[in-house]
Amino acid sequence: MVKGYSYDALPMDWVGDWAGRRCTLTPQRSAVVDADSGQSYTFATLDDRANRVGAYLRDALGLVKGDRIAFIGGNRIEPIDLYLAAGKLGVVLAPLSFRLRQPELSELLQCIQPKVLFYEETFAELCDSLIRPACLVDTIRYAAEHSPYQREVLSTPPRQVNNALALDDPYLLIHTGGTTATPKVCIVSHRQMVWNSFELILAAAEGLASRRELLLFPLFHIGGWNTFTPVFHAGGRVVLIRRFEPARVLALIEEQRISHLGAVEAMLKLMAEQPGFAAADLSALRGVTSAGAPCSEAAMRPFWERGIPVSQAYGLTEAGPSNFMHGQSPTSMAAVRARHASVGTAFFHCDYRIVEPQSHQPVRRGEVGVLLLRSPHNFDGYLGQPERTERALLEGGWVDSGDLAREDDAGYVYIVGRVDNQFSSGGENVSPEEIERVLTEHPDIAEAAIFGVADARWGQAPMAVVVASGAPPEVDVLRAYLHERLAGYKVPKHIVYVERLPLTGAGKVDRNAARQLYAPGMSKSGGGES
Repeated sequence: MVKGYSYDALPMDWVGDWAGRRCTLTPQRSAVVDADSGQSYTFATLDDRANRVGAYLRDALGLVKGDRIAFIGGNRIEPIDLYLAAGKLGVVLAPLSFRLRQPELSELLQCIQPKVLFYEETFAELCDSLIRPACLVDTIRYAAEHSPYQREVLSTPPRQVNNALALDDPYLLIHTGGTTATPKVCIVSHRQMVWNSFELILAAAEGLASRRELLLFPLFHIGGWNTFTPVFHAGGRVVLIRRFEPARVLALIEEQRISHLGAVEAMLKLMAEQPGFAAADLSALRGVTSAGAPCSEAAMRPFWERGIPVSQAYGLTEAGPSNFMHGQSPTSMAAVRARHASVGTAFFHCDYRIVEPQSHQPVRRGEVGVLLLRSPHNFDGYLGQPERTERALLEGGWVDSGDLAREDDAGYVYIVGRVDNQFSSGGENVSPEEIERVLTEHPDIAEAAIFGVADARWGQAPMAVVVASGAPPEVDVLRAYLHERLAGYKVPKHIVYVERLPLTGAGKVDRNAARQLYAPGMSKSGGGES
């Protein structure tokens, strides 16, 4: 405490000024490479761009600390401009997923209430269709030649725009899996991003100053920013690619001498399936981290066989973004392979408990329980949802992850599943209730049950068991209906029509019973399934 302040609440000049501080240390070092445009940006260039964007937001649009801005776009330099400018001003950045559909994004805009929406030219049609909140004062297009962003924002003379911020000040608003009600939007503070950056810098055996990181996680996920921030803080280099293309990724590893990348299981499989995988020069690649969903041994093995440590990590937007990982030193390869199903051990500054779900009493080592997490990088709650926040943030500073886990005798942790019904498909969280709601809005659908089933490429994929209210729509027609209203990864890969759904004793749809009845026979079933 300092005269009534905790240091986390004390405004300080350095908080958020990542571009300015790094520019002072290593101004001419290459910080970001855009592999698609071929452009390279030094730390000095990024600071200059952040000051121009910040000056435009402050002086042209009148934004002040605490105001919110949003963007929709791929992994390009412009979102990084916004991130660094927001850090200087104290403006709160809300990345929005371009994989979502108009109803989902419109609902998020109403929840987040941004004053400015930036969007990539590629998604202009989607953005034009959105229902915009009354608070929105401007929309700004970027990425096209002579776009308003290039013509107006970046032409603003650079000015010092840095405000003193507290570590407890909000930095990001990150949306997670959709639900039947208002989406979950996590409030991520500067403290959370700083402390998790410390965790990742400490955990990297080789350090991050010399790292060349290929950023594959999207910048609308916390994983994207959690990859970028520690490498930027340490003075390493981040390589951007617009979209994941496995052959292109293999070529970039050689061209850019990539030393590390993070990926989901589907990406690893697609890379290993490339005809050029065996001949690709991966000699610079010191490690690969799989995150976002469980990763199979089959997906990791092709990289192991080439001497590249691939291991799983685990994190939670609400408690991380990173909480567990394996060491990446070469001497740990045997241990990583032996415990490939584990997410590793806890980070240096992260406490955890595995507890009985109701009593929250610790379970015995080896038993399955709910994973609780506590660290300086816990989130600050859900935007506008105090009751949900209260359920997630427990007494003693613990965050209830909602994940089931167990710990082995050596302290390695294994994620077993979800307490609730949510599952992950290709690294994306899927909420069954959301898909069920959209399905039953169709005039010819009476009931639906959604659950995840094993999928060779995506880990899990949604399956729908559906009761029609009349003549059942053709499967392709029903899927087209869903594609108009849901992100592609939420559209069921398998759809089965049945006469009735199994119910629990309380009269609710029993998803587990539906899975047991219909999932095992998917490959054998004929009509009504796709």
